[in-house]
Amino acid sequence: MAPSEADQKIDYIEMNVKDIEGAKQFYGEAFAWTFTDYGPDYCEFRDGRLSGGFARTHTVTPKGGPLVILFAADLEETLSRVEKAGGSISRPIFSFPGGRRFHFVDPEGYELGVWSDR
Repeated sequence: MAPSEADQKIDYIEMNVKDIEGAKQFYGEAFAWTFTDYGPDYCEFRDGRLSGGFARTHTVTPKGGPLVILFAADLEETLSRVEKAGGSISRPIFSFPGGRRFHFVDPEGYELGVWSDR
C-alpha cells in the first residue's frame, strides 16, 4: 500500500475559543475563511487550503504553542484587514531571509503570523 500524500503532514488545526461567533466574525472578515457549524460548541473553518476548527471552551490558553503563520500576497493590505477586523499587531512588518511578515493577536488572545515573499 502506497502512503497517501497527506501522510505525515499537518492536516487540521483546532483552536479553543470562548466565543465561536466572534472567532467566525474575525477570521471571516480578516481572511475570508468559510465555516460549517457542528452544534453550539464546534465550528469547522476552511481557508481554501487547510481546514481546522473552533472548539468552545471556558478556558483559553493561547500562549506558548506553535506559531501558526498564514501567507498573504499583499502584506500591507492584510495587516489593514486584521486591524479592521479587531486584531492587534504584536510585531509590525519586518524582513527576514525569504520575505517579510508581521504578527498579530486575535480577539481570543492567539498570536499568529502573516508572511509574504514580496
